[in-house]
Amino acid sequence: MTITHKDDIVTVKGPKGELSQYVNPAIKVSVEDGKITLEENETAMTDNTKQRHAFHGLYRALLNNMVVGVSEGYKRTLQLVGVGYRVSNQGNLLEFALGYSHAIVFQVPAEVKVETKSERNQDPLIMLESCDKQLLGQVCAKIRSFRKPEPYKGKGIRFQGEVVRRKSGKSASAK
Repeated sequence: MTITHKDDIVTVKGPKGELSQYVNPAIKVSVEDGKITLEENETAMTDNTKQRHAFHGLYRALLNNMVVGVSEGYKRTLQLVGVGYRVSNQGNLLEFALGYSHAIVFQVPAEVKVETKSERNQDPLIMLESCDKQLLGQVCAKIRSFRKPEPYKGKGIRFQGEVVRRKSGKSASAK
């Protein structure tokens, strides 16, 4: 893995890919022996210490996510729960059947690898993998927005292992 820092931009290259991140000048970045060190820059234009503290934590987390992403990668699995809910993919093109009158076609960005799995008597699964945690989360949120899990029957698109709090409905109301 190689880490470079030039003109407030940190670039991390690894076996899974390459990511870049702008770092505000209020944070001093130094790269030594493959380690990234962040310090608050006292000579920066901002006099706001609270803002520098916030930047320090933000950029530490973002750079850590980049390093983990290019070395190990991130994986998310989405589950389609509902009768007749289906998904199929041709490359990075997903086609959903979610109970609407039409099929939903979604183009997944090239940086995200996608795989679908449908087995008999099992909920269909969508496995997403990427080195960019932010992009992966954004893609998952967009796919989930097509049919969010609803609390009465529990149908919808959810993360694998996610627990949806169920409501009882109007038949359980007091008379």
